[in-house]
Amino acid sequence: MTNNNPIGLFDSGIGGTSIWKEIHNLLPNENTIYLADSKNAPYGEKSKEEIIQLCYKNTELLLNQNCKLIVVACNTATTNAIKELRQKYNIPFIGIEPAIKPAATNSLTQKIGILATKGTLTSELFHKNVEKFKEIKIIEQIGFGLVELIESGKINSEEMTSLLKKYLNPMIEQNIDYLVLGCSHYPYLIPQIQKIIPKNIHIIDSGEAVARQTKNILNDKIGFRNSSEKSSQIFYTNGNPAVLNAILNNTYHVQKKDF
Repeated sequence: MTNNNPIGLFDSGIGGTSIWKEIHNLLPNENTIYLADSKNAPYGEKSKEEIIQLCYKNTELLLNQNCKLIVVACNTATTNAIKELRQKYNIPFIGIEPAIKPAATNSLTQKIGILATKGTLTSELFHKNVEKFKEIKIIEQIGFGLVELIESGKINSEEMTSLLKKYLNPMIEQNIDYLVLGCSHYPYLIPQIQKIIPKNIHIIDSGEAVARQTKNILNDKIGFRNSSEKSSQIFYTNGNPAVLNAILNNTYHVQKKDF
């Protein structure tokens, strides 16, 4: 089965590139189009209705570019809007949720920490997932200010270190052995986080799982790109292109676009 149309991805900014990288590593022959809605970041502070409308807007843009599948590379957008997106559009959507299951299943201390946005932690979908693991103590922490610092290019700032210590130290004191990153921006903080937490605490994000699911859906339902020409990777942002460029190591051309 062949389908040469691109895979579309969107996020409330640059964070979803952590998901894009995993997909591109697994499926380097696929064309992709990535939308960074940095102008509206963070989604985690917005109402459910606002998030749904932003997701509709992003989806329409990607559909106009003939995308064959859309990856909602944002935990907040997934937990608040994926059901509505699937009802409204006749295209496969792949979402991203905090990877509670592997953390809860493998935890020896029976205590796990989740660092995520307010929009994710207060969503109905998140609470449904947490309910499945009543025997595990789940310590939730809203990452106030983290997305804004990442979007401003301040990943390694003193302000970032200070916030991370404030959020992580109470989890460490409660003896967690897994830390779930519930926002696609947060994998870019792993080097910072590793300096703060003990080595016995495992960090989990959802990138690899999303990439595998993308491959499965292409294989089962849609089809892979079949071309010997180099794949194209297109990036649009309605924010500062320099920040997205930096996160991509200036390897790709980032286009400024109003949306």
